[in-house]
Amino acid sequence: MSQHFLGFGLGLRTDHLHDVLEQKPDLDWFEVISENFMVDGGKPKYYLHSIREHYPMVMHGVSMSLGSTDPLDMDYLKRLKQLHYELQPEWFSDHLCWTGLNGVNAHDLLPLPYTEEAINHCVERIQRVQDYMGRQMLIENVSSYISYAESQINEWEFLREVSDRADCHILFDVNNIYVSARNHDFDPMEYIKGTNPDRVRQFHLAGHTDYGDYVIDTHDHDVPDPVWQLYKQALLHFGPVSTMIERDDNIPSLADLMAELDIARRIAADTLSAEALTPRCKEAV
Repeated sequence: MSQHFLGFGLGLRTDHLHDVLEQKPDLDWFEVISENFMVDGGKPKYYLHSIREHYPMVMHGVSMSLGSTDPLDMDYLKRLKQLHYELQPEWFSDHLCWTGLNGVNAHDLLPLPYTEEAINHCVERIQRVQDYMGRQMLIENVSSYISYAESQINEWEFLREVSDRADCHILFDVNNIYVSARNHDFDPMEYIKGTNPDRVRQFHLAGHTDYGDYVIDTHDHDVPDPVWQLYKQALLHFGPVSTMIERDDNIPSLADLMAELDIARRIAADTLSAEALTPRCKEAV
C-alpha cells in the first residue's frame, strides 16, 4: 500500500487562481508549474501562497533539461530551491529529456537516444540535482515523434535504468505513453509492465490531438477513452498512485475540470479498494 498517495488533483493554472481561492473545490492537491512562480512577489505568488494554505502541492518543472550536454543551470536550480523552500511541496519533478543546446531553449521536451552513454549522463545530472535539492526527485516520460538509430534499448527500459541507478522516482504520464505507442507502434501495456511499481509516485492524465497517422501531445482536449482505459491498466499494475489531470490550452471552467477528475476517481474506485484510495500521510521522497 502506497505511503505517498495524495489522492486526486489538478494542475493549478492562472485561469483558475481566483476561483480556486474563492470556491475551495473538493480535490486533494494541486501541481504547479515551477517556472511560473520562480519570481519575486506579484499577484500570482499571492494566490499561490494563499491556495497553499488549503491544499498540498507538488512542483513540476519543464526547463531543467536533464538530458542536455549544456552544464546544469545553477541559477535555475537556486530559484527552484527557493520556491521549494516557500511551498514545502510533497515532491518536485521534471522531464527525462533535453530542452535546449548551447544556451538556447527550444521550449520543447525533446527525447533522448536510449543508450548506455545517455543513461550515465542523465543519472549523473539527476544525482547532482538531488544532492543540491536535498531530496529525491521525480522524472517524467515524455511523448515523442522521432526515434534515434543509436538507441540500444526501448524507452521503458531506459526509464527504468535511469530511475534505478539515480535512485529517483517516476512521474508516469499515461497520455504520453499512449501518444508514443501510437507514433512508434509499440504495445503500451509493455511499457506499463516494464516499469518498476516501486518507483512510480504520480500519474499525469491529459488529452491529445489525433491526426490519424500520428498523435500530438497537446493538452488541449479532454482525456479520451483510450487514455482512460490505459489508466485503468496502470492502476492494476501500480496500485494507488497520486493522479492529476493536465490542461494547458483551450482551458475549460474549473467545474468542468472537476467533473473530468471525477471520472478518474470513479475508474480508480471501480479498480482498487476504498482503503487503498484513502489519501494518507507521506514520508519525504
